[in-house]
Amino acid sequence: MLSAIQLVLAGLGIGLLMAAPIGPVNVLVIQRAVSKGFWGGLAAGLGAVLGDGVLAAAGAFSIAAISDVILAYGDTIQFIGGVLLVAFGIALLVMRPVMTTPPHERSHILEHMGIIPQTFILTVTNPGAVLGMAAMIGGLGSLIGGLNTNLEALILVAAVMGGSLLWWLGLSELIAKFRHKLTDNRLKLINRIAGIILLGFGVALIVEIGVRYFR
Repeated sequence: MLSAIQLVLAGLGIGLLMAAPIGPVNVLVIQRAVSKGFWGGLAAGLGAVLGDGVLAAAGAFSIAAISDVILAYGDTIQFIGGVLLVAFGIALLVMRPVMTTPPHERSHILEHMGIIPQTFILTVTNPGAVLGMAAMIGGLGSLIGGLNTNLEALILVAAVMGGSLLWWLGLSELIAKFRHKLTDNRLKLINRIAGIILLGFGVALIVEIGVRYFR
């Protein structure tokens, strides 16, 4: 059994490990931080924080309803995530890149709230995130003999979200500090690279479903 401090540290570690690997949300946060500044990037990250919280809660509280939905509608959820990624990718490829927030100014987070539900959906429809969180929470539970109280589970979930938030705060701030060095051509290149990566992720998710369906 872990102490509260050890549980917090374990949760922070899980949150960081879930957020750090380069995936669709990381690509989107970087692109948003480049074009819209710190708050634009952080807002995109907040959707992932909420998504990680839901996935962590499903494991920590053993919420069967969430697990059952993921299992029963896994292909549908994955398809929705794939379509969203394809849409994001195409949008970045065809849109004219513009720094909507000047490099030396900061917008307000309320201006970017619309991206939060989008990155939330991307997180909870990402098979890697779902399986990764389940494995980490399950592994921790096996290691310590399970979470004995709802308070312990709540502490773990909050810590996971805290670890995820730390990553997005750091990444958004880092990008925001260097965005003033970007020229229009570099911004266009970043958009194209981000668009291709997101499009590739989306197509891969959809193709994987097709392969399973027609096998």
